[in-house]
Amino acid sequence: MGIRGTAETTPSQPSPQTAGQPTSDSAAETSGGLQTPGSAEAPATAQTSGKPKARRGPGSGRRLFAFDRGLGCRFVAGADEAGRGSLAGPLVAAAVLFDLERLTLSDRRALSRLNDSKQHTAEAREELYPLVLRAAARSVIVSRCVRGIDSRGLHNTNLEALRTALLGAARIGTVCLVDGFRVPDFGLEQRAVVDGDCRSAAIAAASVLAKVTRDRYMRRAAERHPGWDFETNVGYSTPEHRAAIASNGISPIHRLSFQSIAYTQLALEGDPGGAA
Repeated sequence: MGIRGTAETTPSQPSPQTAGQPTSDSAAETSGGLQTPGSAEAPATAQTSGKPKARRGPGSGRRLFAFDRGLGCRFVAGADEAGRGSLAGPLVAAAVLFDLERLTLSDRRALSRLNDSKQHTAEAREELYPLVLRAAARSVIVSRCVRGIDSRGLHNTNLEALRTALLGAARIGTVCLVDGFRVPDFGLEQRAVVDGDCRSAAIAAASVLAKVTRDRYMRRAAERHPGWDFETNVGYSTPEHRAAIASNGISPIHRLSFQSIAYTQLALEGDPGGAA
C-alpha cells in the first residue's frame, strides 16, 4: 500500500502501527484484488412448524449497487468522511472506486450487507472492511490531523480531504459521488447525493473505510491518552467525555477550534498544555 503524505504532523499523536490508522495529513491508496477471506453468511432463520419459510428480501448492498448501476456509468467512485463532528482526533475521508463491469458475483454477495457505516456495529464494520478493499478497483484513505483542522477550519479541511480522496481513487470516465454536497471541481463529473451513504454502494463503502480507520486510530490514542475514554467515545461529545474534560482538561488531540458546549460551558481556556 502506497502512502502519500504532507509534512504536517502532530508529534503528540501516536504513530500508526497498522495500516489504516492515520496520525497526520496523509493518504493511503489500495487497489482491487486484495485476497482477504469473506465473512461467513448469517445462519438461516429456523422454519416454524406448519408455516412456509419466509423468503429473504434482497440485502441492502443489492439496493445500493442498483443505485450506482442506474447512473449508467461503468466507473463509480464514492467519498465519505468520519470524525467531522468529533471533539478530538483526526478527520478521515475515504474514496472507493467500483468497476461495475468487473465486479464479480462473489464480491456482490460478500457486500450484500453493505450499508451506511452508522447502521452497522463496530464488529460488522470490521468484517466489511477487507471485503470492500477486495471488491474495489481503487481505494484511498486520507487523514487530516487536529492541528490542521484548527488552522484551516473544519469545513475547508473536510472538502479538501474528500476532494483529495476522490482524485486518488477516480479515473477518466468516472462519476464521482459525495454524500450530501459537492467538493471543489477537479475535472471529473461529480454529483451530490443526499443521504448518499445509505443510497450508493460506493459512498457506503467509503464510509466503512473511513469509520473503521478512524476508530482504530482512536482506540490506539486511548492507550496514550487514557483519561478521556477515547476507546468508547472515539472523540465524540458524550456525557462521559464531557465529564472527563471537566475533570482532566483537554488532551493534545482535542480540537481547539471546535465550538462545543463541552468547552464553553466548562470554561476551558483551550490550552492543551494544561491537560492532564
